[in-house]
Amino acid sequence: METLYHQTNKQIQEVQSLMGNLERTDRQSVHLLENELQARIDQIFNHLERLEILASKEPPNRRQNAKLRVDQLKYDVQHLRTALQNFQHRRYTREAQEREREELMSRTFTTNDADTSIPIDETLQLNSNLHNAHRGMDDLLGSGSSILNGLRDQRSTLKGTHKKMLDVANMLGLSNTVMRLIERRATQDKFIMIGGMLLTCVVMFVVVRYLS
Repeated sequence: METLYHQTNKQIQEVQSLMGNLERTDRQSVHLLENELQARIDQIFNHLERLEILASKEPPNRRQNAKLRVDQLKYDVQHLRTALQNFQHRRYTREAQEREREELMSRTFTTNDADTSIPIDETLQLNSNLHNAHRGMDDLLGSGSSILNGLRDQRSTLKGTHKKMLDVANMLGLSNTVMRLIERRATQDKFIMIGGMLLTCVVMFVVVRYLS
């Protein structure tokens, strides 16, 4: 086991050294280096499988330590494989972007090119939708203004009614308890009216914000 362990550890160190050459290798040769690294990593995994079997056959007093050493090698090679996969992914992405850029730069556009035509129908439809939205917002604002005016008129009416009720109550000599009940009801009506006005304003603000 010791011989295979040191051989595998040496292979891992060699792969680590080669990984540093990936960024410095030219585009024509980088895939050859990637293939070599992948082959070396696969060979290391094969050695690790053999080492795991040998570690399980070690004497009980050495078995745990042997397994820990094999696990450390496995962790190192898994890290190297992940680094290689990340490099390949970055290279594939970079090459795809370069191809797309070259295709775009080499493309010849004409005045009748369908891709450069102005979507007139879509523009007209968009303008129509915007016009309808603005008209709907104007109608909503008008309705909200009418509601607020109606609430103000109701408030004036309630104030007048309240005053008349107080006058009538004084004339009839109603008790103080009845007077307080009447004033309390008038106060509640006032709060209800104010709450309705605030709710209307909030709804109008939300609708205008959404349409804009």
